[in-house]
Amino acid sequence: MYGILVGILILDSVILAVAVLLQAGQGGGLATMGGGAGTETIMGGRQATTLLTKVTWWTAGIFLFLALVLTFMSAGGSTQVRSVLEGQGQAPTPIAPTPLPIETPPPAPQPPSNRRP
Repeated sequence: MYGILVGILILDSVILAVAVLLQAGQGGGLATMGGGAGTETIMGGRQATTLLTKVTWWTAGIFLFLALVLTFMSAGGSTQVRSVLEGQGQAPTPIAPTPLPIETPPPAPQPPSNRRP
């Protein structure tokens, strides 16, 4: 079921991308807001709804719905936080500590002899 929904989501995203790219631009956009543009750009009349506009809205809604459903399905029952790296590879082998070189203690000083020859 999960795989089927992922396939539908991918197909829906391709249709959505094509529908958005095929639409004609609506005119200057933010470029006309600064100056010289009449009020028609900001408060213009409503444009006719085309087939591409309807397809865009429907596919965007389906995309959001499927993404939400797949999110809940993937989190199903697992309340624990899991690491992405969990189960990857093997644990590193511990390195044996190297012994420090043994220093020889300095020779003990000889007490001065009180003998006279």
